[in-house]
Amino acid sequence: MIRVGPAGWSYDDWAGVVYPKPKPRGFDPLAFLAGYFDALELNTSFYRPINRHNAELWVERTDFNPDFRFTAKLWRRFTHERDSVWTADEVRQTREGLDTLHEAGRLGAVLMQFPWSFRNNEENRDWLDELVSTFSDWPLVLEVRHESWNEPDVFAELAERGVGFVNIDQPLFHDSMAPSARATSSVGYVRVHGRNYRNWFRKTASTMERYDYLYTAKELKPWAGRTKEIAEHPRVSDVYVVTNNHVRGKGVANAMMLQAMLTGRKVHAPETLVREYRDTLGPYVLPLEKETAEASSASPSTP
Repeated sequence: MIRVGPAGWSYDDWAGVVYPKPKPRGFDPLAFLAGYFDALELNTSFYRPINRHNAELWVERTDFNPDFRFTAKLWRRFTHERDSVWTADEVRQTREGLDTLHEAGRLGAVLMQFPWSFRNNEENRDWLDELVSTFSDWPLVLEVRHESWNEPDVFAELAERGVGFVNIDQPLFHDSMAPSARATSSVGYVRVHGRNYRNWFRKTASTMERYDYLYTAKELKPWAGRTKEIAEHPRVSDVYVVTNNHVRGKGVANAMMLQAMLTGRKVHAPETLVREYRDTLGPYVLPLEKETAEASSASPSTP
């Protein structure tokens, strides 16, 4: 099954673009997105461990969509803060929320996302080996951004240990990992970050500046093809396609486009999003009038 969705759901600049503004009373942004997508990548788990209570609430709020799955970035303590070995308590904290999602059958993948500076050397290979061993009972996927990891023995080891490889789209500089369609486990994974060359490596650039990019249909179509190629691999049972270009809901718009490209059918989209990105989204989403009419006809008639 191919599941498409954005990274995160709590952004102030999505108000009036992805979500209605003002928000109606009782509006739930997570449930709102689960009505359009079958996957969502958790950002908050990168910055701090998720607690059990929140994980239980998220499962409950998306329970109406049985196909919905969360993927989650592993806490940065394990991927970006590598000056000292992690502790047993840090592992326990990390497991609390993600185990809850896993036990509920809603954890599609745990993303070990490493920065471009994480090169393929003996020290880093040892770190990765210990990390995989620590969380081996989870559906792990690995994102590396440096070309040094693009080696047959790396992919062979990932396949042997049942770790998925994350195929990424990013601004291509010297020694950057190029687009691919690799599958090394039962979980296939695609992550598109945008192509903001100007700000990708600029040290003073904010997160908003770095991920501010709207893909064109021409740029996304090859990724729809790669996703289908990954899904056809004999070992793959689930594929996740995540759009990380979150600024002003651009990743949501691009996720809608990818859904349409992958299924060959126009998709429903929030009215505010269609109006914001009408020229880009137009060929891939149902007209708002048609969406309203179809929703009415789908409702059970009242005698």
